[in-house]
Amino acid sequence: MSRILVVYHSQSGNTKAAAEAVARGASAVEGTEVEIKGGLEAATEDLLNCDGIAVGTPDYFSYMAGGLKDFFDRTYYPTQGQVTDKPCAIFVTHGGGGKAVESVKSICGSFKFRIVGEPVLVKNRPEGEAENQLLELGKALAKACTE
Repeated sequence: MSRILVVYHSQSGNTKAAAEAVARGASAVEGTEVEIKGGLEAATEDLLNCDGIAVGTPDYFSYMAGGLKDFFDRTYYPTQGQVTDKPCAIFVTHGGGGKAVESVKSICGSFKFRIVGEPVLVKNRPEGEAENQLLELGKALAKACTE
């Protein structure tokens, strides 16, 4: 059984909807258990106990939301060397920017996560093709955890 952790921050509900789509995609892979948590509630133990992690944020001023950054800040030092090469997927919602993806990729690099697939950028609420991309991202993450 693979365990996927989806950590996100959302104020408008767009990133929460994206997180739920990623979780549905991962759950579609047999033998995968998914837990979704907000960045402010996810803890070090959650990160250490998962086989793969998906992280999502809205784009605020071309940077990730504080709720996701808080998760990264609290878990970085306690997990150093213990999460290297852990599969990771990234998704960002935005209203026309999407540059926050660079800050997320940078921090994921500091953790030494293995980024699975291309980050998915979603303009506004995920629908149609954007939702399909999120579902596929979740599936790719779950499959990477079984390799």
